[in-house]
Amino acid sequence: MPPTPPRPTPRSPFAGPGDQGRHLWRAPAEATGGGILVLATYAAMAGLHVDLPHRFLIPVTLAALALLAVRRRFPVTAVLGLAVLLGAVPFYGLIAAVTSYTVTRRLADPRRRTLLLLGATALATAVSALITPTTLPGGYGTAYGAALGLVLAATTLVVPGLVGISAGQQDRLVTVLKERTSAAEEARRNAEDASRSEERTRIAAEMHDLVGHRLSLISLHTGGLEMALRDQDPRLQESAAQVRQATRDAMYELRQILGVLGPFSRDTGTEALTDATGTRADIEALVAESRGVGIPVGLDWQGPDLDRREAQVRRAVHRIVRESLTNVHKYATGAAVTVTVTHTDGEVAVRVRNEPPELPAAEPASGTGRGLTGLRERVELLGGRLDAGVRAEGGFQVYAVMPAVPDPAGRRSAPATGDGSGATALSGIQDRVGTVITALLGLAGVAVTMMLGVILVEQARPQQEYGKPEAIHVGMSKSRVEQLTYDSDVVRAAAAGREPARPTDAAGCLYSFGDDQERYRTQGLFRIARYCFDPHGTLIKIDEFSVPLVVEPSATPAPDPTRGTP
Repeated sequence: MPPTPPRPTPRSPFAGPGDQGRHLWRAPAEATGGGILVLATYAAMAGLHVDLPHRFLIPVTLAALALLAVRRRFPVTAVLGLAVLLGAVPFYGLIAAVTSYTVTRRLADPRRRTLLLLGATALATAVSALITPTTLPGGYGTAYGAALGLVLAATTLVVPGLVGISAGQQDRLVTVLKERTSAAEEARRNAEDASRSEERTRIAAEMHDLVGHRLSLISLHTGGLEMALRDQDPRLQESAAQVRQATRDAMYELRQILGVLGPFSRDTGTEALTDATGTRADIEALVAESRGVGIPVGLDWQGPDLDRREAQVRRAVHRIVRESLTNVHKYATGAAVTVTVTHTDGEVAVRVRNEPPELPAAEPASGTGRGLTGLRERVELLGGRLDAGVRAEGGFQVYAVMPAVPDPAGRRSAPATGDGSGATALSGIQDRVGTVITALLGLAGVAVTMMLGVILVEQARPQQEYGKPEAIHVGMSKSRVEQLTYDSDVVRAAAAGREPARPTDAAGCLYSFGDDQERYRTQGLFRIARYCFDPHGTLIKIDEFSVPLVVEPSATPAPDPTRGTP
């Protein structure tokens, strides 16, 4: 019975596509931070006098924080929902900015991002135009609400959204570049591995030729020894026969193991693998061959010949010179070349240096470098090192130095593999601290921009002349009218029986002193202002009228100016 596949784990409402872990504790942390931002915005914008009861603000704030927490799982809903709440209550500007930035940074579809930002801006503007005259009484009309919503949407939704789009595009570009770099690095490693494998295969083929040749000589001499001992000592003849058979078995096993490398052992010309390979005569033959095709090559041999050195050293010298001259033929045709071989008791150094070519090469210098990688592998297996690169004065140089007696262990220095976990952890902490600082600076910039926009809209609203109170007009709330004037019982008593008829839908009126009292007093009149309100407390009628001025008689008669002083 096949095993039952595991059920997919349901996605958390607080995690977006590809998120793993951290979303369970991240959600309450983000909600707490969002609450702090709301309180800070409320304190900074207290001058707007938003007329909303706390029993309404608390659930709306909780809804806004919930949208902030689920913005990764429901991006469109979070942005549009916060746009509606932002149009109704300006205190959610900073969490709306965080949501807009996060959502647009994750969205990869340009059309979807554009439609989302435009829709959120339209929603915030429309809701603000409808709600602001109610939540901000006292001259804040629909035009003011639309302007306020547009400014809030631009500063807290559009600008952070555009920054998020730019950051998202940068993230995706960095991801693509990392993938391409990783692929190129992998291809380079594969090419180097292939080159090393090819060089090792070539070395194995050379060993096949050398060992096979030696074993053939042993078998030949053993056969002659067997024939010579046939009549002299039968026991020694039997031993010689056993040696010859063992040699044949060794040759058979060697062919079985390394026989597949045969093509490398059938080189011809100067590439033939013989006992003379790598000696001075062999290198002179390589140089002469290059001269024959028009390459000016000079040879500088310092020290004794290499004919008494081991075969792997001589073959390494041969391969270095041959590969270097081949590269000159391809990429620096006509350039002067100097081949220097320095042989001492302890080491063998080979230097092949070419000058810059007088004419551009027929073949562009776009080689894979596999030949040099193979040479480096061969030299390092002998315990030496190889350097190749462009010279400062122009041209190219290959320099290799290896021990005259190969080191069986290879003496290849292993690359340093120090524990970089500490540096990696420190780098991660620095990245996180930098991200937090950048986020705080961004929120500060959004807050300043939002406040400047609100101040600009407030200053653009028609203002009263300096030193004069705000004009009372129809549509004001009763509480605002009471802040600008006061209800006088004396004025109410003076208006009793002399006032015009009240509006039929008036639930109550406020009586206050009218304007230009001095002018009307000279005419024996008293000026009265009456403000009538509907059952909802909204000013629906303003009346100004005059009543006769009543002067109370004085108990002491006024002195007669025609009489003199008694």
